[in-house]
Amino acid sequence: MAARLSRPPRLDASIALGGLAGGLVLWGFGLGLREAADPMVLFAGRWALLVPLVVISGCELLRRTAPRTALLIGTAALAADTVTQGSIATIVMYTDLAYAAVVYGTPATARRLPKITGVVTVAAIVIPYAVLRVPEALLIGLVVAAVSFGPASTGLIVRNHRDAAEAARLRAEQTALLAEMDRTQAVNQERARMARELHDVVANHLSAIAIHSTAALSLDEPRTSHEALTVIRENSVQGLSEMRRLIGILRDGGDEREPAAVPTLDGLAALVEGARANGLDVVLDSEPCSVPAPVELAAYRIVQESLTNALKHAGPGRVTVRLRCADGVLDVRVTSPHGGRGAPRVPGSGAGLVGMRERTELLGGTFEAGPDEGPDGTGGSHRLDRTDPPDGPHGPDGTVWTVRATLPVTDTESAPGDA
Repeated sequence: MAARLSRPPRLDASIALGGLAGGLVLWGFGLGLREAADPMVLFAGRWALLVPLVVISGCELLRRTAPRTALLIGTAALAADTVTQGSIATIVMYTDLAYAAVVYGTPATARRLPKITGVVTVAAIVIPYAVLRVPEALLIGLVVAAVSFGPASTGLIVRNHRDAAEAARLRAEQTALLAEMDRTQAVNQERARMARELHDVVANHLSAIAIHSTAALSLDEPRTSHEALTVIRENSVQGLSEMRRLIGILRDGGDEREPAAVPTLDGLAALVEGARANGLDVVLDSEPCSVPAPVELAAYRIVQESLTNALKHAGPGRVTVRLRCADGVLDVRVTSPHGGRGAPRVPGSGAGLVGMRERTELLGGTFEAGPDEGPDGTGGSHRLDRTDPPDGPHGPDGTVWTVRATLPVTDTESAPGDA
């Protein structure tokens, strides 16, 4: 089955009907471009000029759907019109076909048609003048220019402006899309930062509460239950305080009279004391070191999360926290006994190690965590330089769990950390 012809746009149909109606009005009044006695008029009958008029009116229906075909047929109709008395309506509609061929045609047609009509215009100026040798012959070239070259050039200008506007629209859409992608990425990064901060702030206190509440429920000793409830209360109060601080940060501006304090390395002693109160045997080995605020916060959170993991997973024994600053990096290392317990006292989600690694990588550092067999530290999945004393925090099978982060302390002011 042959494909159905597409219906011409309403504007094109209006142009075709308007041109045909105008030509018929002129024909009805007997108005033509040439007299019947003109030597160029080969078909002097009044009905002859209607044929080119009707044909070129039909071409107007194709001015957008098939502009090149419409121009070719319209050119033949215009040539036929020159051997009749002629109609101004035919010429006007032909100029519209030349304009539409450039505006709605292919890019190749838009490039070539103004050049072709320009060459035809020059030929229409030079050849008649060379043959006739009279100034009036130049008028032929001017008419050809007005009928062909002028509309084609106008169409090229309009098309260039339209293409420029379309390119600007596409650039605006791309810019909006990139801005939306940047906004989405910023939101995701902020969510990840908030998730890390919330996990590190709350996990330590909730783990201690869970462990000590289990002890209080399982042991029927008033003194032990009282000590466990005391620890639970202290961790509850501290957890609520940290939550208030975090909520204050998330609010717009918060309370400007009481800005939220950012944890620093000076608070490690209090952090270790809290871990000891929760039942860990912790030793802090830290040297005074001045580091940028992002590094200081990351180191504090790494130690805090490591102590939380030790509270939940480590076996009995000593936990060592060691900080050294040398060669432009801050070395944070936390070791705890590994093994000796069939299951952790509190289930973990695994987000702690992910958060510590993310904090380290945001500052351009390196992070390692894993079992470290033997006092020489040469076994296990990670080879770590051992600095613990011979009586260090070894598990029953001689292994320790080591968390190590190296954080650069230079050129971190502009790092995308958690400042």
